[in-house]
Amino acid sequence: MEPFLGFAGIILLVIGLVGQAFEMRKIRLTTNKDLGSVNIFMNKKNYKWYALLGIGIVLWYVSERM
Repeated sequence: MEPFLGFAGIILLVIGLVGQAFEMRKIRLTTNKDLGSVNIFMNKKNYKWYALLGIGIVLWYVSERM
C-alpha cells in the first residue's frame, strides 16, 4: 500500500507542476501588464494546480511515514 501512495503522490506532483507551468504561460501571454507581478500567482486558474500539488505532497508524506 505504501508504494502505491508514494507513486500516486509523485505522479500528482509532476502533473501539478507541469499543468501549472502551462497555465502560468497562458496567463502571462494574455496579460500585458507588469510581468513581475505577484498577481500572476494568485490567479483563480492556478488554484486547481495548487490543490493538486497539495494532495500530491500529502500523499507522498503519508507514504513515507507508514
